[in-house]
Amino acid sequence: MTALIDSLRETGRPILIPYVTGGVTENWMDHVHAAVHAGADAVEIGIPFSDPVIDGPVIQAASVQALERGTTPDTVLRDLASYRGAVPLVVMTYYNLVHRYGHDAFARRLADVGVTGVVLADLPIEESAEWTEVADAAGVATVQIAAPSTPDGRLAEVCERSRGFVYAMGVMGVTGERAVLADSACAIARRAKAVTDKPVLVGVGVSTPENAAVVAEHADGVIIGAPVMRRIAEGGSVRDLVGRFRAALGC
Repeated sequence: MTALIDSLRETGRPILIPYVTGGVTENWMDHVHAAVHAGADAVEIGIPFSDPVIDGPVIQAASVQALERGTTPDTVLRDLASYRGAVPLVVMTYYNLVHRYGHDAFARRLADVGVTGVVLADLPIEESAEWTEVADAAGVATVQIAAPSTPDGRLAEVCERSRGFVYAMGVMGVTGERAVLADSACAIARRAKAVTDKPVLVGVGVSTPENAAVVAEHADGVIIGAPVMRRIAEGGSVRDLVGRFRAALGC
């Protein structure tokens, strides 16, 4: 995954990663493929968890809906085996699920279905060594999260330990759409890029194509979650939405 993301960055085109909650609807993989067809450079797949502490109302609602449909890590990974796209898949979930599954088993399962990256939103770097060793051996990149409040010294360590890319949180708080792009979105991108040569992607608070274009002047790309999940909840076209973000970032 690292080599592919690096090659995308080197083309000069900002990277676009939409997020889709696994199992949110019966046909949820159709939304994944629609995002790919619209120009996504990777797709982040959420494995729903009962206590999604980093997620706001829109993605929380999607997680509840998925869980009520009987979604489990195994059902999400089973469905991902049908993925037909050519861009990477990145799983986002919470460490409790990985712990219960078992590090070796979870890493192997991700690799078996073609997942090349994972974001564990609540696993701090101080406690991540056991997991990342197993993940690295399986060829699964563990992406670390950098918050706007992260001190400079810790930010450098987060970036150094991150694999694939660095996930820079645009705002302090949970995921969700915001009317105005926070100054912290561009600030954390600049700070992270000053201490790493890995791609820095900003997620959380990037709500519109216009927001994405502004952020991309400072970062290597964006991750969009709540706008995509709202579109799915409303029965709209994911392909159209992702296409508008792609156009704003440049094709």
